[in-house]
Amino acid sequence: MTETWTVGVEQEFLLVDPESRRPVPAAEAVASHAGARLDVQRELTPFQIEVATPVCHSAEELADQVVLGRTHLAKAAHAAGCRLLASSVPPVGTAGPPPGTDDPRYRLMEGSHRKLLGGQGVCGLHVHVGVPDRDTAVRVSNALRPWLPTLLALSANSPIARAEDTGYASWRSIVWSRWPVGGPPPHLENAEHYDHLVQTLLQTEVLLDVNMVYWDVRPSSHVPTVEVRVADIPQTAHETVVIAELIRAFARTAAESPDADRVDDVLLRAAYWRGARDGYDGLAVDPRTGALVQARQLAAEMVSISADALRDAGSLSLVEDHLEWLRTNGSGAARQRRAFGTSPDGRELVDQVLAATVDDMRSGLPWSTHRTGGAR
Repeated sequence: MTETWTVGVEQEFLLVDPESRRPVPAAEAVASHAGARLDVQRELTPFQIEVATPVCHSAEELADQVVLGRTHLAKAAHAAGCRLLASSVPPVGTAGPPPGTDDPRYRLMEGSHRKLLGGQGVCGLHVHVGVPDRDTAVRVSNALRPWLPTLLALSANSPIARAEDTGYASWRSIVWSRWPVGGPPPHLENAEHYDHLVQTLLQTEVLLDVNMVYWDVRPSSHVPTVEVRVADIPQTAHETVVIAELIRAFARTAAESPDADRVDDVLLRAAYWRGARDGYDGLAVDPRTGALVQARQLAAEMVSISADALRDAGSLSLVEDHLEWLRTNGSGAARQRRAFGTSPDGRELVDQVLAATVDDMRSGLPWSTHRTGGAR
């Protein structure tokens, strides 16, 4: 991806047994059934699978590709005797214990980072935006830092783990925060500063390779893109497109705006924790001021800042309508909790999320994606 303001996403999913609703280590079989038609990848555990879109130039194209990826993987999972689940942590059972995916790189990670890998079978959404150059990617990273907790809250979709309510809207982000190079990136001076930090971390063996930079925003090491990794995997294709379009529009806006003010790292960590705990439906810490405000207020402000770029992309009404929809229906985390309340063993919750993973493949998106058939 080298064209400015293009967008692409990587969607990570869990694979679950249709009877027990627990994760199953079926990634190899699912990948085999998926074939080479799409960019399908294994993840840290064999309970997970990933599909990446190609480079997309419009929201319509992105929607079609997000839907196609979910359709294709859902069919492959069905053929392999399991189901595709868009939840960032397993609501029932665990994505483990090891062994993990049989891959030399993952084996090295097990040796170097040891017990930390336990329970890391979590699923996120990674959004890639094409930028003019790597220094612009750093500029976007700095501007995004205060808004990463808002994106986390907006995407939160992992409140239930091991058939228990964790008390957090995004338990994935709490689990993932154990990585030594995870969470919000530092404020960076330029691409050279980023490269220096990464090389130092490689020399100290905190990182085994550049792909282990798990900061929630990172410039690409080889192409002019910025990758935003803060989001839970959304339940629906519609939510996936909304979050990706908001990130793309904010990145374009940030690149054309004055340099972002630096926020205090302590307040940013506090905002992360509050965003993970309360999600979109509760209060949030504004890391620019330290004030407690409604999370939806910060989300609306982020949309307002990005409005011109969203309008240029034809996505403003898509994003604004979704924020209004959330007022009535609640976030992914709120919807999971409602389903969990009707069946404390978690089975009905899993069934609801299984349906949401594929349901809006036939409707719910504003373009022509309804023509793509789903798989249940």
